Amino acid sequence: MGVVVPITGAAGQTVFDRGELNAILGVYGRMVAAGLWRDYAVEHGRDAATFSAFRRAAERPEVQVVKAPALRARQGMYALIGEAGAVLKRGHDLRTVLAPIERKLMRVVDG
Repeated sequence: MGVVVPITGAAGQTVFDRGELNAILGVYGRMVAAGLWRDYAVEHGRDAATFSAFRRAAERPEVQVVKAPALRARQGMYALIGEAGAVLKRGHDLRTVLAPIERKLMRVVDG
């Protein structure tokens, strides 16, 4: 089969750890099951790591989850950014930043 490559960033690179990815991919999986998302991308950069979720691969991301450790002491290192680039939620806890997506998912299931 394939070779498992651990997700480790180069020196000075910001990455999502296993717990963060589990939380993000849990929400992503439920959105895929509801038929709202179809693709995702993960970018690990020097200043931030970004998880982008797409309705279709050829579009702009519907939402982005950004981890920017430089903002840890101020606004919180996690941010949820909408399709238009507006910050929808920012905070110190990833679960609370993902809450607006969870609420959207609940509306889809209820309605």
